[in-house]
Amino acid sequence: MSDKKQFTAPKGVPDYAPPASAAFFQVRDNLIRQAHLSGFQHIELPIFEETGLFARGVGESTDVVSKEMYTFEDRGGRSVTLRPEGTAGVMRAVIEHNLDRGQLPVKLNYFGPFFRYERPQAGRYRQLQQVGVEAIGSDDPALDAEVIALADRSFRSLGLSKFRLELTSLGDNTCRPAYREKLQEFLFKLDLDEQTRKRAEINPLRVLDDKREEVRAQLADAPLMIDHLSAESQEHFETVTGLLDDMGVEYTLNPRMVRGLDYYTKTTFEFVHPLLGAQSGIGGGGRYDGLMAQLGGQDLSGIGYGLGVDRAILALEAEGITLEGVDQRVAVYGVAMGAAAKSAMAVLINDLRQAGISADMSFGDRGLKGAMKGADRAGASFALVLGDQELENGTVAVKDLVAHEQTDVAIGDLVSSLKARLG
Repeated sequence: MSDKKQFTAPKGVPDYAPPASAAFFQVRDNLIRQAHLSGFQHIELPIFEETGLFARGVGESTDVVSKEMYTFEDRGGRSVTLRPEGTAGVMRAVIEHNLDRGQLPVKLNYFGPFFRYERPQAGRYRQLQQVGVEAIGSDDPALDAEVIALADRSFRSLGLSKFRLELTSLGDNTCRPAYREKLQEFLFKLDLDEQTRKRAEINPLRVLDDKREEVRAQLADAPLMIDHLSAESQEHFETVTGLLDDMGVEYTLNPRMVRGLDYYTKTTFEFVHPLLGAQSGIGGGGRYDGLMAQLGGQDLSGIGYGLGVDRAILALEAEGITLEGVDQRVAVYGVAMGAAAKSAMAVLINDLRQAGISADMSFGDRGLKGAMKGADRAGASFALVLGDQELENGTVAVKDLVAHEQTDVAIGDLVSSLKARLG
């Protein structure tokens, strides 16, 4: 009996192996493409940053900072953290590289893995994949509406339709202090445990996000930020909702919504998919006035979102949607019979790839029937068959695997013929 250990992926970290990886790439790349269509440019962020960036930017009272971050000391004794979210890193990069000194708003798009030490369950991972955008340098409510409409359009471009957009305003620094006092006055009269009471002292809004039923029952009559907005915040929010109405973006007002990060102000939103159970959030974001100044930069406003690639895939499955073309690995698959034909096929496949046509071929000594199964598994539209007879004639048999037709094409014309047929 072998004593060799069989390794598995870390707990809470999903693998996307073929064929599931094809859907992953299609979902992720489509979300990215929608951002680029709206003028957002790509920014590549470090996987880890100084721990202080997230503690200051995300908020020490949040579960993300207090419980969920992967933090460790590097060999130089510096405390670093695997990124739990993208906004703080983007803001750091904007400040560091003076991107805020040019045309505003700065519109940036990012994607990749983020890390949170959470209790793993369906749709809740310790390594989660997101596509995000940040628009920094303007507090124009039209920018809020643009970002929200972009997120909505991104999900709909995948074919999703059964999600719900929830929307609220968390006010600004002119109305939040008075509301904070009012909320704390209410909370301190409740029967709260010591940890929750401490949270109420640091950031009382976070208490409204408590998921425990015994706490939620006590919060039924809690004062809500939406009812205590300043005139400016109220006007800002009404402009945002009016623009969304004009754009045909459907939404539901949720005055009790509290996002899990401390930096949100004014417009705040979340996309919820009711078919996903407890982990129903598939993306969200909001405006963050004051964050840039808090991180050492100019006092510029911004708004952004993070859309969950993992959650979007689960939502597609829940709605019974299969993405078209995700099973196709290559467009053309070559099958060669004999040593000479195999050498010639290798050259043909290389020529096709150089011409921008995705292609693969059969390897080993499988017969024609077995090799053709490889073409099916690759999702190819065309199979090329090359044997001694074809070599002698200077042709290759091209099988259309969709129309079930076969034609002989001169080897010298193969690339141009396939480019024409593949469009």
